[in-house]
Amino acid sequence: MNYGHFTSMRMEGRRIRGFSHHLERLVRDCRVLFGHELDRRLVREYVRKATAGRDGAFVVRVTIYDPDLELGHPGARAKPKVLVATRPSGAWPMAPIRVRSVPYVREQPEQKHLGLFGTLWHRRNAQLDGFDDCVFTDLNRYVSEGATWNIGFFDGEQVIWPDAEVLRGVTMRLLHQVHDATSLGPVNLSDLPRMEAAFATNTAIGVRAITSIDDVEFPDAHPILDTLRKEYEEIPAETV
Repeated sequence: MNYGHFTSMRMEGRRIRGFSHHLERLVRDCRVLFGHELDRRLVREYVRKATAGRDGAFVVRVTIYDPDLELGHPGARAKPKVLVATRPSGAWPMAPIRVRSVPYVREQPEQKHLGLFGTLWHRRNAQLDGFDDCVFTDLNRYVSEGATWNIGFFDGEQVIWPDAEVLRGVTMRLLHQVHDATSLGPVNLSDLPRMEAAFATNTAIGVRAITSIDDVEFPDAHPILDTLRKEYEEIPAETV
């Protein structure tokens, strides 16, 4: 059933940037959703087995779920299992995207959970209307996060991450650590015309330019995007 959580990681050369952060996320979310202490060593071993013999860059997804948990009794004692899957990873940098704003707040936004229906519904509708994806806002038009990615802005002096109810992604956290001129702050749709650049981040896409949000346009190339990509790729990846 649609109850569980996951993390996705880009592996390249048998290494994963921010791997320890991904493990921390899995352990934290397992406590919240299942009241269970996840074994980090077991997860690491399953990732090693699932990716053995694979070369190049690809995405690894680790899902934590309990196949025996019943729909009518989700409060039963859980015995969560670990599922590891892989899929291809696109080349970086990825093509810029155009997005539409949508008033929507995910359930339990701080957890990377399996409840993706609302997210995919809004993404689908945005794509059917000619956009590449959607970015969420609250009812007061304050920006929070993208459908499956974090969003950041550059105002000419610093990178601004929306201070809102969001899933604080590993890529966002790492960039926040290595880029000095960074802050958390409220970003309203009315603030967008004063921003010099906008970008999306997650482990699969790295740093991806956003060229428009609704009718506000941004450049597909800006020095801050090159700086963030360089800083991110210089972060040492961890051996699995």
